[in-house]
Amino acid sequence: MTLGSNRSRLIIGCLIGLVFLYLAGRKVDFSLMWEAFTKVNYWFVLLAIPVIFLSHFLRALRWRFLMDPIKRLDVASLFSALLIGYMANILMPAHLGEVLRAYVLGKKRGVSASSTFATIVIERIIDVFALLLLMVFAILLYPFPDWVNKAGYAMLVGTVGLFLFLILLKKHFAFFERFLSVLFRPLPKGLQEKLRRGIRSFVVGIVPLRRGWDYFVVAVLSVVIWACYGFILHLILYAFDFVSVYHLPWSTSLIMLVITTIGIVIPSSPGYVGTYHWLCQISLAMFGVPAGPALSFAILTHGVNFLPVLIVGLILAYYEGVEIFGEQEKSSSAKGGPE
Repeated sequence: MTLGSNRSRLIIGCLIGLVFLYLAGRKVDFSLMWEAFTKVNYWFVLLAIPVIFLSHFLRALRWRFLMDPIKRLDVASLFSALLIGYMANILMPAHLGEVLRAYVLGKKRGVSASSTFATIVIERIIDVFALLLLMVFAILLYPFPDWVNKAGYAMLVGTVGLFLFLILLKKHFAFFERFLSVLFRPLPKGLQEKLRRGIRSFVVGIVPLRRGWDYFVVAVLSVVIWACYGFILHLILYAFDFVSVYHLPWSTSLIMLVITTIGIVIPSSPGYVGTYHWLCQISLAMFGVPAGPALSFAILTHGVNFLPVLIVGLILAYYEGVEIFGEQEKSSSAKGGPE
């Protein structure tokens, strides 16, 4: 998988990012924006970086529980694949890094990429449900704009619909196979069989967790992961001293987490450039933070969340032999893997 194979999506994603960058920058007083940067306490920023990697490690640990019914893998392998996928999300639009994450784990650790991708879909369903629960809690503290509430309802309907579809697909796969046979009939025989194998492998990945206790562990890990995300935003608010200057309540980071994550859930520009900045800006505007300082906050928060992951992800991609910018993947053997 390469950037070159997704040029059209990349162009569209970049155009989306440019539109939202324009929306974020059109009313900015750049002198206030620069002044906010000059007052940043970077010790808080440095403290945020290990919290970011802790959240990713906890994600890899949670992913292991989702992968366990398919194949037992070590957390290091999952952490490596996860960061490579996140690195690709920074460079590619429309969450294409999730596909790469499944491909890397499948290619390097001997797991079906389609089954792995099914666990990633389930992981995202868990995340959206967690976001919606956060949203319900946040509404009790602060009234959201109408468009945020509508986005929440749309995500709820879409996520519940996807969850029910996966259950039906698993329970009645024989019926779906007959339907697919008719649908695939015009295609070449070889392509038909390849698609069927991929879909069968995907369905194999839709499995319950091994033990009842695992559901509790996954729930606790999900809470801690989202707490890390909120804590990162809180640290950057303190780095800019916005808490004291604009008398921000503790719930500011929670409200901002909900609103900015809506932009991340919806596929958009590579690295969420533009969409993230605009959503950060309008979140802080709800608490009286001017557009210039709010955009400074968005730029720094975006950088601290994505630049370390980009660097580490590129290093791990090189180690795993995954060519991101070339025309094909290197034919290197897997290094390490589950025992």
